[in-house]
Amino acid sequence: MKMKALASALAIASLALGTVSVAQAADSKFLVKVGIAGVIPKSNNGTVNTTGIGIPATFDTDIGSSVRPSITFEYMITPNIGVELLGAWPFQNDIRLKNVGKVGRVDVLPPTVSVKYHFMPESTISPFVGLGLNYTFMYSEKEYNVLTGTKLDVKNSFGLAANVGVDFNINKNWVLGFDVRWIQMRNDVKVEGIKIGKAKVDPWVLGVAVGYRF
Repeated sequence: MKMKALASALAIASLALGTVSVAQAADSKFLVKVGIAGVIPKSNNGTVNTTGIGIPATFDTDIGSSVRPSITFEYMITPNIGVELLGAWPFQNDIRLKNVGKVGRVDVLPPTVSVKYHFMPESTISPFVGLGLNYTFMYSEKEYNVLTGTKLDVKNSFGLAANVGVDFNINKNWVLGFDVRWIQMRNDVKVEGIKIGKAKVDPWVLGVAVGYRF
């Protein structure tokens, strides 16, 4: 009986310590996460008209997906409210034209600042939502197929961003996080300085990361 009572007492103490350990996470001001993010553009990416560059036709565009390492920094204003900066290793997205194929590739860097609300920061499972702004840098364009020998220029863009996800608080410091993010990303496309259309990327970004609070 004494052994059972002792075991019960230890179990209760362990649970209590575990609860306190997670609760103490609310006292941390910074959360850094490192993980993997996949950018999946929406299915309909707009059209381009190449008449101005000597190809009298209109084409549907298709922007390819990309997966890269990601990192986020979040400052907790209160236990529930944080400001997050999203960064990543530059994504590479292929540009295709219907019935033509791959005509370009561009490096994409989409830093995003969001205000996030954590519903249950002291619980083991803590869902969150966020709303913010994104500025996407487009650079290092490469030309293929019918655009070989021309100058492709995909312009930077500014737009809204939103995300939803959940953190699994392993203990007061370590976190495993999953999130889904939508970014408004619409970029003018030029060839030899002539605008031929707008790429409506508007991607979903799926992420998984390991985080550390301090």
